[in-house]
Amino acid sequence: MKLLPLLLLTLLGLFHLAPQTQGAKILLTLGFPGRSQYIFVESYFKALAARGHEVTVISPFVNKPVPNVRFILAPKINDHYDEMLAGMNIPGVWAQQKFFSEMLENIIDCVLSEPAVQKLMHSGEKFDVVLAEMVQTESLFGLAQHFNASLIGFSSYGNDYHIDLHMGNISPLSYNPLVTLSLSNPMTFSERLSNKWEVWVERAAHYWIHSPAMEKQYAKYFPNAKKTLDEVLDSFDLMLLGQHFTLSYPRPYLPNMIEVGGLHIAHKPKPLPEDVKQFIESSRDGVIYFSLGSNVKSKDLPQETRDTLLKVFGGLKQRVLWKFEDDNMPNKPDNVFLSKWFPQPDILAHKNVKLFISHGGLLSTIESVFFGKPILGIPFFYDQFMNVKRAERMGFGLGLDLQNLNQAELEKTINTLLTTPSYGNAAALISERYRDQPESSLERAVWWTEYVIRHKGAPHMRATSRDLNFFQLHGWDTSAVLVGLPLLALVVLVKLSCWLLSKVFATKQKRTDKQKKH
Repeated sequence: MKLLPLLLLTLLGLFHLAPQTQGAKILLTLGFPGRSQYIFVESYFKALAARGHEVTVISPFVNKPVPNVRFILAPKINDHYDEMLAGMNIPGVWAQQKFFSEMLENIIDCVLSEPAVQKLMHSGEKFDVVLAEMVQTESLFGLAQHFNASLIGFSSYGNDYHIDLHMGNISPLSYNPLVTLSLSNPMTFSERLSNKWEVWVERAAHYWIHSPAMEKQYAKYFPNAKKTLDEVLDSFDLMLLGQHFTLSYPRPYLPNMIEVGGLHIAHKPKPLPEDVKQFIESSRDGVIYFSLGSNVKSKDLPQETRDTLLKVFGGLKQRVLWKFEDDNMPNKPDNVFLSKWFPQPDILAHKNVKLFISHGGLLSTIESVFFGKPILGIPFFYDQFMNVKRAERMGFGLGLDLQNLNQAELEKTINTLLTTPSYGNAAALISERYRDQPESSLERAVWWTEYVIRHKGAPHMRATSRDLNFFQLHGWDTSAVLVGLPLLALVVLVKLSCWLLSKVFATKQKRTDKQKKH
Protein backbone atom coordinates (compact mmCIF):
# COMPACT_ATOMS: atom_id res chain seq x y z
CA MET A 1 0.00 0.00 0.00
CA LYS A 2 2.97 2.31 0.54
CA LEU A 3 4.04 1.88 -3.08
CA LEU A 4 1.11 3.78 -4.64
CA PRO A 5 1.68 7.09 -2.78
CA LEU A 6 5.39 6.81 -3.55
CA LEU A 7 4.71 6.39 -7.28
CA LEU A 8 2.30 9.33 -7.30
CA LEU A 9 4.83 11.54 -5.53
CA THR A 10 7.53 10.49 -8.00
CA LEU A 11 5.28 11.31 -10.99
CA LEU A 12 4.35 14.70 -9.53
CA GLY A 13 8.01 15.37 -8.81
CA LEU A 14 9.02 14.65 -12.39
CA PHE A 15 6.41 17.07 -13.71
CA HIS A 16 7.49 19.77 -11.29
CA LEU A 17 11.15 19.31 -12.21
CA ALA A 18 10.37 20.56 -15.73
CA PRO A 19 10.80 24.30 -16.28
CA GLN A 20 7.55 26.08 -15.46
CA THR A 21 5.76 27.77 -18.34
CA GLN A 22 3.20 30.50 -17.85
CA GLY A 23 -0.28 29.22 -18.68
CA ALA A 24 -0.88 29.31 -22.43
CA LYS A 25 -4.05 29.14 -24.51
CA ILE A 26 -4.00 26.01 -26.64
CA LEU A 27 -6.41 24.96 -29.41
CA LEU A 28 -6.52 21.25 -30.31
CA THR A 29 -8.22 20.14 -33.53
CA LEU A 30 -9.34 16.54 -34.05
CA GLY A 31 -10.89 16.53 -37.51
CA PHE A 32 -11.23 12.78 -38.00
CA PRO A 33 -14.01 10.34 -37.04
CA GLY A 34 -11.60 7.64 -35.80
CA ARG A 35 -11.55 7.54 -32.01
CA SER A 36 -8.01 6.18 -31.79
CA GLN A 37 -6.61 9.64 -32.63
CA TYR A 38 -8.53 11.05 -29.66
CA ILE A 39 -7.30 8.27 -27.38
CA PHE A 40 -3.72 9.04 -28.44
CA VAL A 41 -3.84 12.66 -27.19
CA GLU A 42 -6.38 12.48 -24.38
CA SER A 43 -3.86 12.07 -21.55
CA TYR A 44 -1.64 14.67 -23.23
CA PHE A 45 -4.13 17.54 -23.36
CA LYS A 46 -5.40 16.70 -19.87
CA ALA A 47 -1.80 16.87 -18.60
CA LEU A 48 -1.39 20.28 -20.25
CA ALA A 49 -4.61 21.46 -18.61
CA ALA A 50 -3.44 20.12 -15.24
CA ARG A 51 -0.32 22.30 -15.57
CA GLY A 52 -2.43 25.44 -15.87
CA HIS A 53 -2.83 25.80 -19.63
CA GLU A 54 -6.28 26.65 -21.04
CA VAL A 55 -7.09 23.97 -23.61
CA THR A 56 -9.87 24.14 -26.21
CA VAL A 57 -10.62 20.84 -28.00
CA ILE A 58 -12.56 20.64 -31.28
CA SER A 59 -13.65 17.04 -31.86
CA PRO A 60 -16.61 14.87 -32.89
CA PHE A 61 -16.75 13.15 -29.49
CA VAL A 62 -18.87 13.97 -26.44
CA ASN A 63 -16.71 14.39 -23.33
CA LYS A 64 -17.11 14.68 -19.61
CA PRO A 65 -16.11 18.07 -18.09
CA VAL A 66 -12.38 18.47 -17.41
CA PRO A 67 -10.88 21.40 -15.46
CA ASN A 68 -9.20 23.96 -17.76
CA VAL A 69 -10.59 22.21 -20.87
CA ARG A 70 -13.35 23.58 -23.12
CA PHE A 71 -14.85 21.10 -25.56
CA ILE A 72 -16.35 22.26 -28.87
CA LEU A 73 -18.39 19.50 -30.48
CA ALA A 74 -18.35 19.02 -34.26
CA PRO A 75 -20.75 16.05 -34.50
CA LYS A 76 -21.26 16.08 -38.29
CA ILE A 77 -17.80 14.54 -38.67
CA ASN A 78 -19.30 11.26 -37.42
CA ASP A 79 -21.59 11.16 -40.46
CA HIS A 80 -18.55 10.14 -42.50
CA TYR A 81 -17.46 7.29 -40.20
CA ASP A 82 -18.96 4.40 -42.20
CA GLU A 83 -17.89 6.05 -45.46
CA MET A 84 -14.32 6.23 -44.18
CA LEU A 85 -14.24 2.53 -43.28
CA ALA A 86 -15.72 1.50 -46.64
CA GLY A 87 -13.14 3.56 -48.52
CA MET A 88 -10.21 1.81 -46.84
CA ASN A 89 -10.67 -1.17 -49.15
CA ILE A 90 -10.91 0.68 -52.48
CA PRO A 91 -8.42 -0.99 -54.86
CA GLY A 92 -5.73 1.11 -56.53
CA VAL A 93 -3.63 3.90 -55.06
CA TRP A 94 -5.00 6.61 -57.37
CA ALA A 95 -8.66 5.73 -56.75
CA GLN A 96 -8.08 5.49 -53.01
CA GLN A 97 -6.29 8.85 -52.91
CA LYS A 98 -9.14 10.49 -54.84
CA PHE A 99 -11.72 9.03 -52.47
CA PHE A 100 -9.86 10.10 -49.34
CA SER A 101 -9.23 13.59 -50.65
CA GLU A 102 -12.98 14.07 -51.16
CA MET A 103 -13.74 12.55 -47.76
CA LEU A 104 -11.20 14.73 -45.94
CA GLU A 105 -12.56 17.80 -47.70
CA ASN A 106 -16.05 16.92 -46.42
CA ILE A 107 -14.75 16.35 -42.90
CA ILE A 108 -12.99 19.74 -42.83
CA ASP A 109 -16.24 21.36 -43.99
CA CYS A 110 -17.96 19.68 -41.03
CA VAL A 111 -15.41 21.27 -38.67
CA LEU A 112 -15.04 24.76 -40.10
CA SER A 113 -18.74 25.25 -40.91
CA GLU A 114 -19.83 24.15 -37.42
CA PRO A 115 -21.58 27.19 -35.81
CA ALA A 116 -19.59 26.84 -32.57
CA VAL A 117 -16.32 26.82 -34.52
CA GLN A 118 -17.40 29.79 -36.62
CA LYS A 119 -18.29 31.64 -33.43
CA LEU A 120 -14.81 30.92 -32.06
CA MET A 121 -13.16 32.10 -35.28
CA HIS A 122 -15.04 35.41 -35.17
CA SER A 123 -14.73 35.93 -31.41
CA GLY A 124 -11.45 37.81 -31.52
CA GLU A 125 -10.05 35.25 -29.06
CA LYS A 126 -6.30 34.62 -29.15
CA PHE A 127 -4.38 31.35 -28.90
CA ASP A 128 -0.70 30.70 -28.30
CA VAL A 129 -0.61 27.23 -29.84
CA VAL A 130 -2.69 25.24 -32.31
CA LEU A 131 -2.25 21.45 -32.09
CA ALA A 132 -3.06 19.79 -35.42
CA GLU A 133 -3.58 16.14 -36.24
CA MET A 134 -1.47 15.08 -39.24
CA VAL A 135 -4.06 13.33 -41.41
CA GLN A 136 -3.73 15.53 -44.52
CA THR A 137 -6.43 17.97 -43.42
CA GLU A 138 -4.20 20.81 -44.61
CA SER A 139 -6.81 23.55 -44.91
CA LEU A 140 -7.75 22.97 -41.26
CA PHE A 141 -4.18 23.91 -40.28
CA GLY A 142 -5.11 27.43 -41.33
CA LEU A 143 -6.50 27.97 -37.83
CA ALA A 144 -2.90 28.55 -36.70
CA GLN A 145 -2.40 31.60 -38.92
CA HIS A 146 -5.98 32.75 -38.18
CA PHE A 147 -5.18 32.95 -34.46
CA ASN A 148 -1.54 33.95 -35.04
CA ALA A 149 -0.45 30.91 -33.03
CA SER A 150 2.48 28.49 -33.08
CA LEU A 151 1.63 25.32 -35.02
CA ILE A 152 2.42 21.94 -33.46
CA GLY A 153 1.57 18.71 -35.28
CA PHE A 154 0.93 15.28 -33.80
CA SER A 155 0.67 11.93 -35.53
CA SER A 156 -0.83 8.88 -33.83
CA TYR A 157 0.64 6.59 -36.55
CA GLY A 158 4.22 7.89 -36.32
CA ASN A 159 6.14 9.45 -39.20
CA ASP A 160 5.64 9.40 -42.97
CA TYR A 161 7.05 11.19 -46.00
CA HIS A 162 4.35 13.92 -45.81
CA ILE A 163 5.59 14.91 -42.36
CA ASP A 164 9.20 14.71 -43.53
CA LEU A 165 8.36 17.18 -46.32
CA HIS A 166 6.66 19.60 -43.91
CA MET A 167 9.61 19.52 -41.52
CA GLY A 168 12.41 19.49 -44.10
CA ASN A 169 13.58 16.09 -42.88
CA ILE A 170 15.59 13.91 -45.27
CA SER A 171 14.59 10.30 -44.74
CA PRO A 172 15.15 8.00 -47.75
CA LEU A 173 12.37 5.80 -49.09
CA SER A 174 14.94 3.03 -49.50
CA TYR A 175 14.35 1.99 -45.89
CA ASN A 176 11.19 3.90 -44.90
CA PRO A 177 8.14 2.00 -46.15
CA LEU A 178 4.87 3.76 -46.91
CA VAL A 179 2.57 3.38 -43.90
CA THR A 180 -0.26 1.93 -46.01
CA LEU A 181 1.84 -0.94 -47.39
CA SER A 182 2.40 -4.29 -45.69
CA LEU A 183 6.15 -3.72 -45.68
CA SER A 184 8.69 -3.42 -42.91
CA ASN A 185 12.35 -2.58 -42.55
CA PRO A 186 14.59 -3.78 -44.15
CA MET A 187 13.01 -4.16 -47.61
CA THR A 188 14.05 -6.39 -50.50
CA PHE A 189 14.72 -4.90 -53.94
CA SER A 190 11.19 -5.70 -55.15
CA GLU A 191 9.71 -4.20 -51.98
CA ARG A 192 11.78 -1.03 -52.40
CA LEU A 193 10.64 -0.84 -56.01
CA SER A 194 7.00 -1.22 -54.98
CA ASN A 195 7.45 1.32 -52.19
CA LYS A 196 8.95 3.90 -54.54
CA TRP A 197 6.22 3.38 -57.15
CA GLU A 198 3.37 3.68 -54.61
CA VAL A 199 4.86 6.90 -53.20
CA TRP A 200 5.23 8.38 -56.70
CA VAL A 201 1.59 7.60 -57.53
CA GLU A 202 0.41 8.94 -54.17
CA ARG A 203 2.41 12.14 -54.57
CA ALA A 204 1.06 12.65 -58.08
CA ALA A 205 -2.51 12.23 -56.79
CA HIS A 206 -1.74 14.59 -53.94
CA TYR A 207 -0.38 17.23 -56.36
CA TRP A 208 -3.12 16.99 -58.99
CA ILE A 209 -6.17 16.18 -56.81
CA HIS A 210 -5.72 16.83 -53.10
CA SER A 211 -3.65 20.04 -53.03
CA PRO A 212 -5.96 22.03 -55.38
CA ALA A 213 -8.98 20.97 -53.27
CA MET A 214 -7.24 22.07 -50.07
CA GLU A 215 -6.21 25.41 -51.66
CA LYS A 216 -9.80 26.10 -52.69
CA GLN A 217 -11.15 25.19 -49.26
CA TYR A 218 -8.49 27.27 -47.50
CA ALA A 219 -9.46 30.31 -49.57
CA LYS A 220 -13.14 29.72 -48.73
CA TYR A 221 -12.73 29.64 -44.94
CA PHE A 222 -9.77 32.00 -44.59
CA PRO A 223 -10.40 34.74 -47.19
CA ASN A 224 -8.29 37.24 -45.23
CA ALA A 225 -5.45 34.81 -44.46
CA LYS A 226 -2.12 36.33 -43.47
CA LYS A 227 -0.27 33.38 -45.03
CA THR A 228 -0.70 31.21 -48.10
CA LEU A 229 -1.48 27.54 -47.51
CA ASP A 230 2.07 26.63 -48.52
CA GLU A 231 3.39 29.04 -45.89
CA VAL A 232 1.12 27.46 -43.27
CA LEU A 233 2.40 23.98 -44.15
CA ASP A 234 5.93 25.32 -43.77
CA SER A 235 5.25 26.77 -40.31
CA PHE A 236 5.25 23.70 -38.04
CA ASP A 237 7.34 24.43 -34.94
CA LEU A 238 7.18 20.93 -33.45
CA MET A 239 6.07 17.45 -34.49
CA LEU A 240 5.04 14.80 -31.93
CA LEU A 241 5.29 11.31 -33.46
CA GLY A 242 3.42 8.34 -32.03
CA GLN A 243 6.30 5.94 -32.56
CA HIS A 244 9.53 4.86 -30.88
CA PHE A 245 12.64 3.36 -32.45
CA THR A 246 12.50 0.31 -30.15
CA LEU A 247 9.05 -0.48 -31.55
CA SER A 248 9.98 0.07 -35.21
CA TYR A 249 13.51 0.90 -36.41
CA PRO A 250 16.03 3.76 -36.16
CA ARG A 251 15.52 6.60 -38.63
CA PRO A 252 16.74 10.22 -38.89
CA TYR A 253 14.79 13.01 -37.19
CA LEU A 254 15.34 16.73 -36.83
CA PRO A 255 15.51 18.13 -33.27
CA ASN A 256 11.91 19.37 -33.45
CA MET A 257 10.57 15.91 -34.36
CA ILE A 258 9.97 14.05 -31.10
CA GLU A 259 9.06 10.38 -30.70
CA VAL A 260 6.25 9.95 -28.15
CA GLY A 261 5.04 6.42 -28.94
CA GLY A 262 2.96 5.14 -26.02
CA LEU A 263 1.78 8.66 -25.14
CA HIS A 264 -1.66 7.23 -24.29
CA ILE A 265 -0.46 4.52 -21.89
CA ALA A 266 -0.85 5.02 -18.15
CA HIS A 267 2.21 3.42 -16.59
CA LYS A 268 0.24 2.44 -13.48
CA PRO A 269 -2.63 0.05 -14.43
CA LYS A 270 -5.99 0.71 -12.79
CA PRO A 271 -7.94 -2.00 -10.93
CA LEU A 272 -10.06 -4.14 -13.24
CA PRO A 273 -13.86 -4.38 -12.96
CA GLU A 274 -14.63 -7.18 -10.50
CA ASP A 275 -16.35 -9.50 -13.01
CA VAL A 276 -13.47 -9.15 -15.50
CA LYS A 277 -10.90 -9.67 -12.75
CA GLN A 278 -12.63 -12.85 -11.55
CA PHE A 279 -12.88 -14.19 -15.11
CA ILE A 280 -9.17 -13.65 -15.71
CA GLU A 281 -7.78 -14.80 -12.39
CA SER A 282 -9.88 -17.96 -12.15
CA SER A 283 -8.66 -19.22 -15.54
CA ARG A 284 -6.09 -21.94 -14.84
CA ASP A 285 -4.69 -21.90 -18.40
CA GLY A 286 -4.63 -18.15 -18.93
CA VAL A 287 -6.69 -15.71 -20.97
CA ILE A 288 -6.69 -14.44 -24.56
CA TYR A 289 -7.88 -10.88 -25.17
CA PHE A 290 -9.57 -10.19 -28.52
CA SER A 291 -10.41 -6.68 -29.74
CA LEU A 292 -10.59 -5.05 -33.17
CA GLY A 293 -10.10 -1.55 -31.77
CA SER A 294 -12.31 1.52 -31.83
CA ASN A 295 -13.00 1.71 -35.58
CA VAL A 296 -13.84 -1.86 -36.61
CA LYS A 297 -16.76 -3.57 -34.85
CA SER A 298 -16.72 -7.32 -34.27
CA LYS A 299 -20.51 -7.45 -34.70
CA ASP A 300 -20.06 -6.32 -38.31
CA LEU A 301 -17.77 -9.22 -39.23
CA PRO A 302 -19.20 -11.63 -41.82
CA GLN A 303 -21.23 -14.40 -40.18
CA GLU A 304 -18.86 -17.03 -41.59
CA THR A 305 -15.90 -15.29 -39.92
CA ARG A 306 -17.75 -15.02 -36.60
CA ASP A 307 -18.65 -18.71 -36.74
CA THR A 308 -14.99 -19.59 -37.38
CA LEU A 309 -13.90 -17.51 -34.38
CA LEU A 310 -16.55 -19.09 -32.13
CA LYS A 311 -15.54 -22.63 -33.11
CA VAL A 312 -11.87 -21.94 -32.46
CA PHE A 313 -12.42 -20.05 -29.18
CA GLY A 314 -14.82 -22.72 -27.93
CA GLY A 315 -12.18 -25.41 -28.47
CA LEU A 316 -9.45 -23.62 -26.49
CA LYS A 317 -8.53 -24.45 -22.92
CA GLN A 318 -7.85 -20.74 -22.37
CA ARG A 319 -10.61 -18.25 -21.68
CA VAL A 320 -11.32 -15.43 -24.12
CA LEU A 321 -12.28 -11.80 -23.49
CA TRP A 322 -14.00 -10.58 -26.65
CA LYS A 323 -14.85 -6.92 -27.27
CA PHE A 324 -18.23 -7.38 -28.96
CA GLU A 325 -20.72 -4.59 -29.60
CA ASP A 326 -23.97 -6.58 -29.15
CA ASP A 327 -25.34 -7.80 -25.84
CA ASN A 328 -26.10 -11.29 -27.09
CA MET A 329 -24.27 -13.77 -29.28
CA PRO A 330 -25.97 -17.04 -30.31
CA ASN A 331 -23.95 -20.19 -29.53
CA LYS A 332 -21.44 -18.32 -27.37
CA PRO A 333 -19.07 -20.81 -25.67
CA ASP A 334 -18.88 -20.76 -21.87
CA ASN A 335 -15.19 -19.79 -21.94
CA VAL A 336 -15.93 -16.54 -23.80
CA PHE A 337 -16.69 -13.26 -21.97
CA LEU A 338 -18.36 -10.55 -24.07
CA SER A 339 -18.40 -6.81 -23.43
CA LYS A 340 -18.93 -3.68 -25.52
CA TRP A 341 -15.92 -2.11 -23.82
CA PHE A 342 -12.85 -3.31 -21.92
CA PRO A 343 -10.10 -1.32 -20.16
CA GLN A 344 -7.58 -2.64 -22.69
CA PRO A 345 -4.26 -1.50 -21.17
CA ASP A 346 -5.29 -2.69 -17.71
CA ILE A 347 -6.24 -6.11 -19.13
CA LEU A 348 -2.98 -6.46 -21.07
CA ALA A 349 -1.08 -5.57 -17.89
CA HIS A 350 -2.47 -8.64 -16.09
CA LYS A 351 0.03 -11.50 -15.86
CA ASN A 352 -2.63 -14.14 -16.65
CA VAL A 353 -3.34 -12.64 -20.09
CA LYS A 354 -1.19 -14.65 -22.49
CA LEU A 355 -2.09 -13.39 -25.97
CA PHE A 356 -3.63 -10.37 -27.69
CA ILE A 357 -5.64 -10.93 -30.89
CA SER A 358 -5.84 -7.51 -32.53
CA HIS A 359 -6.53 -5.59 -35.72
CA GLY A 360 -2.93 -4.38 -35.60
CA GLY A 361 -3.58 -0.69 -34.94
CA LEU A 362 -0.47 1.15 -33.79
CA LEU A 363 -1.86 2.09 -30.37
CA SER A 364 -2.89 -1.50 -29.66
CA THR A 365 0.43 -2.84 -30.96
CA ILE A 366 2.37 -0.48 -28.69
CA GLU A 367 0.21 -1.50 -25.70
CA SER A 368 0.82 -5.16 -26.48
CA VAL A 369 4.58 -4.66 -26.56
CA PHE A 370 4.59 -2.33 -23.56
CA PHE A 371 3.05 -5.06 -21.43
CA GLY A 372 5.14 -7.82 -23.05
CA LYS A 373 2.30 -9.76 -24.73
CA PRO A 374 2.68 -11.56 -28.07
CA ILE A 375 0.15 -10.50 -30.68
CA LEU A 376 -1.91 -12.17 -33.40
CA GLY A 377 -2.73 -9.50 -35.97
CA ILE A 378 -5.74 -9.56 -38.30
CA PRO A 379 -5.30 -6.25 -40.17
CA PHE A 380 -8.10 -4.40 -41.95
CA PHE A 381 -6.69 -1.17 -43.39
CA TYR A 382 -4.16 1.68 -43.44
CA ASP A 383 -1.04 1.15 -41.26
CA GLN A 384 -2.34 -2.09 -39.70
CA PHE A 385 -0.76 -4.29 -42.39
CA MET A 386 2.62 -2.66 -41.81
CA ASN A 387 2.30 -2.97 -38.02
CA VAL A 388 1.50 -6.69 -38.24
CA LYS A 389 4.34 -7.26 -40.71
CA ARG A 390 6.68 -5.50 -38.31
CA ALA A 391 5.49 -7.69 -35.41
CA GLU A 392 6.31 -10.77 -37.50
CA ARG A 393 9.80 -9.53 -38.38
CA MET A 394 10.56 -8.49 -34.81
CA GLY A 395 9.43 -11.90 -33.59
CA PHE A 396 6.65 -10.98 -31.15
CA GLY A 397 3.65 -11.77 -33.35
CA LEU A 398 2.05 -13.46 -36.34
CA GLY A 399 -0.53 -12.26 -38.84
CA LEU A 400 -3.52 -13.76 -40.62
CA ASP A 401 -5.54 -12.62 -43.62
CA LEU A 402 -9.15 -11.83 -42.70
CA GLN A 403 -10.36 -12.65 -46.23
CA ASN A 404 -8.95 -16.19 -46.02
CA LEU A 405 -9.46 -16.92 -42.32
CA ASN A 406 -10.14 -20.61 -41.67
CA GLN A 407 -10.51 -22.70 -38.54
CA ALA A 408 -7.44 -24.89 -38.95
CA GLU A 409 -5.04 -22.01 -39.63
CA LEU A 410 -6.46 -19.87 -36.80
CA GLU A 411 -6.14 -22.76 -34.30
CA LYS A 412 -2.59 -23.49 -35.41
CA THR A 413 -1.50 -19.84 -35.20
CA ILE A 414 -2.99 -19.33 -31.72
CA ASN A 415 -1.34 -22.52 -30.44
CA THR A 416 1.99 -21.53 -32.01
CA LEU A 417 1.96 -18.17 -30.23
CA LEU A 418 0.91 -19.72 -26.91
CA THR A 419 3.35 -22.63 -26.90
CA THR A 420 6.45 -21.17 -28.57
CA PRO A 421 8.49 -19.28 -25.94
CA SER A 422 10.32 -17.13 -28.49
CA TYR A 423 7.25 -14.94 -29.12
CA GLY A 424 6.73 -14.12 -25.47
CA ASN A 425 10.47 -13.67 -24.99
CA ALA A 426 10.68 -11.23 -27.92
CA ALA A 427 7.72 -9.23 -26.58
CA ALA A 428 9.34 -9.07 -23.14
CA LEU A 429 12.71 -7.99 -24.59
CA ILE A 430 11.19 -5.19 -26.70
CA SER A 431 9.10 -4.10 -23.71
CA GLU A 432 12.27 -3.84 -21.62
CA ARG A 433 13.98 -1.76 -24.32
CA TYR A 434 11.00 0.54 -24.73
CA ARG A 435 10.58 1.14 -21.00
CA ASP A 436 14.27 2.06 -20.67
CA GLN A 437 13.74 5.80 -21.19
CA PRO A 438 14.69 8.82 -19.05
CA GLU A 439 11.05 9.94 -18.87
CA SER A 440 7.62 8.82 -20.02
CA SER A 441 6.30 9.76 -23.46
CA LEU A 442 3.68 11.94 -21.78
CA GLU A 443 6.29 13.90 -19.82
CA ARG A 444 8.38 14.28 -22.96
CA ALA A 445 5.43 15.58 -25.02
CA VAL A 446 4.44 18.10 -22.34
CA TRP A 447 8.04 19.31 -21.87
CA TRP A 448 8.60 19.93 -25.60
CA THR A 449 5.23 21.62 -26.01
CA GLU A 450 6.08 24.01 -23.19
CA TYR A 451 9.58 24.48 -24.66
CA VAL A 452 8.01 25.79 -27.87
CA ILE A 453 5.72 28.06 -25.82
CA ARG A 454 8.60 29.39 -23.71
CA HIS A 455 10.74 30.13 -26.76
CA LYS A 456 7.99 31.71 -28.88
CA GLY A 457 7.83 28.94 -31.46
CA ALA A 458 11.49 27.93 -31.05
CA PRO A 459 12.56 29.20 -34.50
CA HIS A 460 16.14 28.19 -33.71
CA MET A 461 15.09 24.55 -34.29
CA ARG A 462 13.90 25.22 -37.80
CA ALA A 463 16.00 23.37 -40.39
CA THR A 464 17.45 25.39 -43.28
CA SER A 465 16.37 22.53 -45.55
CA ARG A 466 12.84 23.99 -45.42
CA ASP A 467 14.05 27.09 -47.25
CA LEU A 468 15.70 25.21 -50.12
CA ASN A 469 14.01 24.02 -53.30
CA PHE A 470 14.18 20.39 -54.40
CA PHE A 471 17.34 20.83 -56.50
CA GLN A 472 19.15 22.80 -53.79
CA LEU A 473 18.07 20.41 -51.00
CA HIS A 474 19.37 17.32 -52.77
CA GLY A 475 22.49 19.05 -54.07
CA TRP A 476 21.60 18.76 -57.74
CA ASP A 477 22.68 22.36 -58.44
CA THR A 478 26.11 21.95 -56.84
CA SER A 479 26.50 18.44 -58.27
CA ALA A 480 25.73 19.85 -61.70
CA VAL A 481 28.61 22.32 -61.29
CA LEU A 482 31.01 19.78 -59.80
CA VAL A 483 30.27 17.22 -62.50
CA GLY A 484 29.37 19.60 -65.30
CA LEU A 485 32.48 21.82 -65.24
CA PRO A 486 34.96 18.93 -65.52
CA LEU A 487 32.81 17.38 -68.26
CA LEU A 488 32.67 20.73 -70.05
CA ALA A 489 36.44 21.13 -69.70
CA LEU A 490 36.89 17.60 -71.00
CA VAL A 491 34.61 18.28 -73.97
CA VAL A 492 36.51 21.52 -74.73
CA LEU A 493 39.83 19.68 -74.40
CA VAL A 494 38.67 16.89 -76.72
CA LYS A 495 37.29 19.39 -79.22
CA LEU A 496 40.52 21.42 -79.07
CA SER A 497 42.62 18.28 -79.45
CA CYS A 498 40.58 17.16 -82.43
CA TRP A 499 40.92 20.59 -83.98
CA LEU A 500 44.70 20.63 -83.44
CA LEU A 501 45.05 17.10 -84.78
CA SER A 502 43.00 18.01 -87.82
CA LYS A 503 45.27 20.99 -88.41
CA VAL A 504 48.38 18.84 -88.05
CA PHE A 505 47.04 16.17 -90.42
CA ALA A 506 45.92 18.84 -92.86
CA THR A 507 49.44 20.37 -92.90
CA LYS A 508 51.06 16.96 -93.42
CA GLN A 509 48.61 16.19 -96.19
CA LYS A 510 49.50 19.45 -97.94
CA ARG A 511 53.22 18.61 -97.74
CA THR A 512 52.61 15.15 -99.11
CA ASP A 513 50.57 16.54 -101.97
CA LYS A 514 53.35 19.07 -102.77
CA GLN A 515 56.00 16.36 -102.82
CA LYS A 516 53.90 14.27 -105.21
CA LYS A 517 53.62 17.20 -107.61
CA HIS A 518 57.40 17.68 -107.68
